[in-house]
Amino acid sequence: MDIGYARTSTIEQEAGFEAQLRELERCGCEKVFKEQVSSVAQRAQLEAAIEFARVGDTFVVTKLDRLARSITDLLQTLRRLELKKVEVKILNLGLDTSTPTGKLILTVLGGIAQFEREMMLERQREGIDKAQKAGKYKGRKPIHEDKRAAILRLAGDGVTKAEIARQVGVGQATVYRELAACRIASTRTRTGTGTGTGTGTGTGSNT
Repeated sequence: MDIGYARTSTIEQEAGFEAQLRELERCGCEKVFKEQVSSVAQRAQLEAAIEFARVGDTFVVTKLDRLARSITDLLQTLRRLELKKVEVKILNLGLDTSTPTGKLILTVLGGIAQFEREMMLERQREGIDKAQKAGKYKGRKPIHEDKRAAILRLAGDGVTKAEIARQVGVGQATVYRELAACRIASTRTRTGTGTGTGTGTGTGSNT
């Protein structure tokens, strides 16, 4: 099944919204999810579309910026669909992940995303170093324990990270960070227990 997704940022962009819907219908989408929200807001219909998609389906958008707010966001979304064995088409780019060319484009995008991340981290380290020298850096403020517990509970129930972030009221990066910290703590607990090797051997004999 071809699944379409259409989005505009505001209700004033009605003409562009209708154009997306017409194009998705013209290319044969059997079901279309649509919403009018900013790309930085919670995109409930995008989440619904991804959840709806099944093995062998194709996820279709008219333009790249309708699907993702950044290259990193795009690759995360594509990875989620890939894990569900769902192909992706971006019509104005002619990108189709079922083709060798589409896969090549994704590889290039992945390299760009990694470059962007490394540059961002470098700038972040420089900023932290400068703030520390000026005595202004206080470090990241930890989240409330209730929110941490809610994140772990929802993750244990199989809720998606995006939905966890929405329900708890934190960013997805915070969800990823807390789950990673939990995994590290669990690993340390497992490897740190049961390592004592009792070597005492009661070999005294009664003669």
